[in-house]
Amino acid sequence: MTRSAESEAAIAVVRRNTEEVQGKGNFAVFDEVFSEDFLDHTPQPNMVPDKEGVRGLYAGLRKAFPDFHAVIHWQTAEGNLVTTFKTYYGTHRGTFLGIEPTGKTIQFETVDAMRVVDGKITEHWGVANLYSLVGQLGLQLQPKG
Repeated sequence: MTRSAESEAAIAVVRRNTEEVQGKGNFAVFDEVFSEDFLDHTPQPNMVPDKEGVRGLYAGLRKAFPDFHAVIHWQTAEGNLVTTFKTYYGTHRGTFLGIEPTGKTIQFETVDAMRVVDGKITEHWGVANLYSLVGQLGLQLQPKG
C-alpha cells in the first residue's frame, strides 16, 4: 500500500519542523511551516495554545538544551494528519521547569499528531514522557497520599 501525495507532503512538513526547527533552532523555518491560526490541543503547562505558545516552547527547550534534537523512529499519515514517534535528546545547560542546569544528558519519548493544510501545520496533539525527563534531571516526584 502506498501513501497518498497528500500524506507524503504532510510528513515532509512535519519532518522539516522536527529536524530544522526543533533540532537546529531555525526559526525562519518555523514561520514557514506553522499556520498563523495554529492550535495546540495539548499545550504544555503555562503555555498558550497558539503559534506564539509553541514558538516559546521550542525556544525554551533550545535555551535549556542547546543541542536539543530528535530521532524519528516512525511516521505515518492518514491524509493530512501525521503521527510521529520520536525520542528527544539534549544536554541540560539552562533552566528548565525551574530546574537549574545540571549538565546531564537527557532523553525522552514523544508521540504526536500534527495536521498539515496547504503546507503548514495547523493543529497538534501530543504526549511526552516528561516524568522520565524530570527524573533524569534529579527531581524526585513523590506520589500523593
